[in-house]
Amino acid sequence: MAQQPIRPQPVNEPTIGRLVADASRDISALVSKEIELAKSELKVSVRAGGTGLALFAAAAFLVLLAIIMLSVALAFLIHWNGSGLDLHWAFLIVFALYLGLAGLLGFVGVKKVKRVKAPERAIAQGKEIPKALKGHA
Repeated sequence: MAQQPIRPQPVNEPTIGRLVADASRDISALVSKEIELAKSELKVSVRAGGTGLALFAAAAFLVLLAIIMLSVALAFLIHWNGSGLDLHWAFLIVFALYLGLAGLLGFVGVKKVKRVKAPERAIAQGKEIPKALKGHA
């Protein structure tokens, strides 16, 4: 059998090495552009989220002031221009009302927190991952 001579590749056909290098460069550029896009989107989201958070904080502060004003009004309602309870008893009643409400909310909160458990199924599946990676079923 006669050996066929090796033909040199035409100049306009890229080599495999060049194709791999071009693909690597293009993928690298694509990843960097995606990261830049994500950063710019994140900046917009963080700015909007920060503004929203500041507005919620201002609203919460105003609600707190409103609750204080409601408390004073409730105490004066119990006092009722002197024909009700004395003013110090009226404020004490409002204080006791808020203390009782706080106790009730705390009690319900503790009961809810005690119901929280670890994600047992997710932990079990997580323990199976190393076995699966090693090829054990």
